[in-house]
Amino acid sequence: MKTTSATTTAPRHVLFTAAQLAADAENILFTMGLRPDWPNLGVISLAHSYGFSSLVLPLLLHGIPLILAPSPLPEVVRRAALGWPALSLPAVPAMWRAWHEAKAIPASANLAISAGAPLPVALEQAVFAGSELKLHNFYGSSECGGIAYDTSDTPRTDDAFVGSAMHGVKLEINEAGCLMVRSHAVGETYWPERDDSLGEGRFETSDLAELKAGQVYLRGRASDVINIAGRKVSPEIIERALSEHTAVKASLVFGVPGPDERGDIMVACIATRKPVNADALRKFLLVRLDSWQVPREWWFVDSLTPNQRGKISRADWRKKFLARP
Repeated sequence: MKTTSATTTAPRHVLFTAAQLAADAENILFTMGLRPDWPNLGVISLAHSYGFSSLVLPLLLHGIPLILAPSPLPEVVRRAALGWPALSLPAVPAMWRAWHEAKAIPASANLAISAGAPLPVALEQAVFAGSELKLHNFYGSSECGGIAYDTSDTPRTDDAFVGSAMHGVKLEINEAGCLMVRSHAVGETYWPERDDSLGEGRFETSDLAELKAGQVYLRGRASDVINIAGRKVSPEIIERALSEHTAVKASLVFGVPGPDERGDIMVACIATRKPVNADALRKFLLVRLDSWQVPREWWFVDSLTPNQRGKISRADWRKKFLARP
């Protein structure tokens, strides 16, 4: 049994057979080219789907050695890598940023993987320029394991591009515009309540996506789309625009119910690295987006902290906003 990350809704339990778990590990091994002479340096949680399928199962089922570091702190990682001529290093974007800024990325990292959260192109390019190391974006879901992987040797130029279908995975777009996954690694069912979106080797995600020449481009989540007076916008569009402002450290955009039937009110939750006010950010967006896509409400917070599973949950922050005095 796995528990979903609760990014947009409450956590859900997913049941798997042994064969389904093994299929995910095999897909990862084949797609990423994991090798016994390139041990995995483990810094991510073995209890999360990412760490379980990328570290535990390759060790148990395929003999890929695993070196466990006690923490992801830069100096700890640097010391854990000493003496190993070649390593595979799966991590999350926040770890890669910390190691890059501390100049602690091990020179022996032959294979660098980033998953668990969107990998910003700017970070990928900065690591490549500073360490000549390509970060391979890995996109998956608790319900079906690995979905897509970026196999290219050079940094991406588009944040929306997440890679191509993993070995053993077939992808298509359903009528709602969301990505549908078919593979032997798809979970058996949700528990205790079943859902038509999962089962019989098929999982319909809530991720709006495009497929271009076999490459996957994510366009936001169907459940996150904000309805502004009959027009719909994905919050990722506004978040990407805000990320270009030098004062914005992080942002999260979501909709809350409006006072009438005209639709939602768009809220921008902002963590800053230097002083800035809502009026300045509003003017910044007006030259990049249509006026109706500019948030109406602005909420400045100290930081956008993730939930217990390491995800920044739009649903959680929406609840916090609505619960304010």
